[in-house]
Amino acid sequence: MFKGITRRWLLNTFGVVLAIIVLLVVCLSVSVHSLCYSSIESMLTERCGELNAVFPGYTAESTSSFLDSAMAYASGFEYKEEMEIEVINAAGRVVLTSTGFTVDEEQDMPDYAEALTNNDGLARYTGSLGRSEKVMAVTRVIRNYSGDALGAIRYVSTLRNADQKVFLYTLIAIVVGLIIITVVALSGNYFIRSIVKPVRAMSETAQRIAQGDFSAKIDKMYDDEIGDLCDNINVMAAELDAGERLKNDFISRVSHELRTPLTAIKGWAETMQYGVPDRITLEKGMSVIVKESSRLTSLVEELLDFSKLQSGRLTLQMERMDILAEIDEAVYMLRERAITEGKHLLYDDPEDMPVIYGDHNRLKQVFINIIDNALKYTPEGGMVGVQVYRDYKENTIKIVVADNGCGINPEDLPKVKDKFYKANQKINGSGIGLAVADEIISMHKGKLEIESSPEVGTTVTITLPIFNKAAMLDADNPPGDPE
Repeated sequence: MFKGITRRWLLNTFGVVLAIIVLLVVCLSVSVHSLCYSSIESMLTERCGELNAVFPGYTAESTSSFLDSAMAYASGFEYKEEMEIEVINAAGRVVLTSTGFTVDEEQDMPDYAEALTNNDGLARYTGSLGRSEKVMAVTRVIRNYSGDALGAIRYVSTLRNADQKVFLYTLIAIVVGLIIITVVALSGNYFIRSIVKPVRAMSETAQRIAQGDFSAKIDKMYDDEIGDLCDNINVMAAELDAGERLKNDFISRVSHELRTPLTAIKGWAETMQYGVPDRITLEKGMSVIVKESSRLTSLVEELLDFSKLQSGRLTLQMERMDILAEIDEAVYMLRERAITEGKHLLYDDPEDMPVIYGDHNRLKQVFINIIDNALKYTPEGGMVGVQVYRDYKENTIKIVVADNGCGINPEDLPKVKDKFYKANQKINGSGIGLAVADEIISMHKGKLEIESSPEVGTTVTITLPIFNKAAMLDADNPPGDPE
């Protein structure tokens, strides 16, 4: 019944509260007991001070004078309601009491025996003296001028009222403690239930999410940290659901992307297998096979790069490099395709640019990917422009690739660099090229920014820092110092 958070609360919070209340009850009981008993003892000791008037210096001339004075004092004693006086003779027998009742001669009087041995002739005792009730006694020994004991005056007070008062206060403390414990238990139970119930609901929902049910949601019951956690789990489930859909779409797209070139390659290979066609048909078939093989290789390499990116194994071979050489090669590789598709690929080749520090293969891969995307989304007769210039203010090199294609919708623009995301489902592509490109540029301490308007076009700006010694030293595999 009691486990988890409830068990910890019982052992920690409730256990501590219970221990404190028990300690307070015990301390209160002891304090009241000590206060009541000290008050009675002080009262009895104070009465001993009156003996100075009866027996100056606590001495008497003779036994007869002692008894006469003691009897007169006892008979006129004013505090008979609060205590009893017992007159004890030299033989240790009680010969007179202020109440007039006789005293059991066999009762023990340890305080009298102790007072005889004490230098000040005073002794106290608390306990039962052969009677059912508990008493406190203070005894003062009276001596003659020679120092011989003539007898003693003994003050005795019952502790019944004191014990009743101690019991009453203790009982009140116990009742108050029980009320506090009850209130703490009820409020704690409500508080624990307010935590345990939503936590259990979150646990059940998390299990459903772990099993693949991303539609599971938690009802928000409190507007606090628990409510924030419920919101976060619901957001997480929605994100996982969206990610699962993107992943499934990605798998579907990749399967289609792989199947298309494989189908073309297989078809032409089977055509050639069953007989050598005429030269024109043969050249056409070989062209298709080479083209689709290149497309398949590019897709596989893209998937491998993405896998390395996800596992953190994507590395760079950094060195000083000429950025224009890689851009020239990327444009050259795609220019023939642009001509074939009836599109214009324009490149404003600057005369000179500062060197940068980077991986030339990875950067060329990024440039090819960006220009390839621009050609994909540009209709026949459209234009793709590539421009490179130096930003002296930022001390960077900017590569701008702009097209006048279909553009990107505003709601899709923030997500186009996310993995698996594909804004235009009609165009072939895996949806991971931009994610890989963005990561490669980030690893070069650069930026990849995209601006787009539907039916107007898209502009991709790549910013890379110009080479400096600090950049080289910060790299993962720095070469020696430049000459």
